[in-house]
Amino acid sequence: MARLKKSRVIQRAPSFLGFKPFGVQKLSGEDVILHLEEYESVKLCDYENLTHEQAAKIMNVSRPTFSRVYQSARNKIAKAFVEASSILLEGGNSVVGILWYSCPVCELNFSSIIDEQPVCPFCLSEHVCKVDEQ
Repeated sequence: MARLKKSRVIQRAPSFLGFKPFGVQKLSGEDVILHLEEYESVKLCDYENLTHEQAAKIMNVSRPTFSRVYQSARNKIAKAFVEASSILLEGGNSVVGILWYSCPVCELNFSSIIDEQPVCPFCLSEHVCKVDEQ
């Protein structure tokens, strides 16, 4: 029996449903489905410039799992780009982080689904506080 997948934590859902290529006469490929955890992996690494290890901690997964999710996302984005396909953001195996924390040391805001006092995933400081406690 296969092991159940652990839900991947995303900081917040994107504010859009997908992308379509611009300036093509006819879409040549099928739509590419990008899962929310794949979107989050690209956002953390390519937009926020975090390492795989830092991003994996934020998403509450192991570094190898994060790398697989990230590689899958990059492959899908490349396929959509080359084949002029639309990208649709849908589902996946993720939960939106419920508890938000702030680190006074590195000024990072991050989410966590655990209810115990977390450490900052970026600088590993234990002096973090819930965002509503500042």
